[in-house]
Amino acid sequence: MTGKSGPDSFQEIDPVALAGFRAGLRRRYSDEDIIAALRDCAERLGRSPTMRDLADDPEAGVHPQTVVGRFGSWNAAKRLAGLSVRRFATREELLERLRALGNELGRAPTGQDLAERRGSAPSKSLLWQTFGSLTDALREAGFDIPSSEDRAEQALTQGELLARRLGRLPRFADWAEARRQDPRMLTEWQVYRLFERGRGAWSSFQYVLRERLIASGARVGPDGKVC
Repeated sequence: MTGKSGPDSFQEIDPVALAGFRAGLRRRYSDEDIIAALRDCAERLGRSPTMRDLADDPEAGVHPQTVVGRFGSWNAAKRLAGLSVRRFATREELLERLRALGNELGRAPTGQDLAERRGSAPSKSLLWQTFGSLTDALREAGFDIPSSEDRAEQALTQGELLARRLGRLPRFADWAEARRQDPRMLTEWQVYRLFERGRGAWSSFQYVLRERLIASGARVGPDGKVC
């Protein structure tokens, strides 16, 4: 085929022509069209939409990047649409949201609690960026968060009771079953992470637990049986 009239590579694209092409695309939506799309999306959701919400809305017709490109930022567009902005500007605002959620739950919020309230609660990533960790944020908000040493002691105390009941050092599956019967116990994965020392985290926990049992007068055989 001969007589090619288009550019052979990106480097050959006329920047003036490209700017005109992009301007033509932008003219597909007026400011009023975009604001209306945001409001309609919010009405369908029953709340102020995120960028992901708009992108996933098959009826919106406007992409979030179009919104940002037109108004300079996502929050600026939502303010013009009269929608609440998902923004927690100061450390104190973040702490107040954590305290309010804690009052609602009757306990310290977890990462799962925050994930389940996406849009109304600060994200875990935002708390990490602001405070260094979710634990540090919760402590600054006034929640009593046990240290890793306290939690390890709790795991060993619970492990000693479980080992005596089973008559052997508990396996990972044993702990999972015990936790299903008693939700007050740490989860098996919490125990695993507390004693993680490279590979073999659960055996590390069993070793420390064995030493605890022996120190308390129990006999622990090489096979892990406790008597």
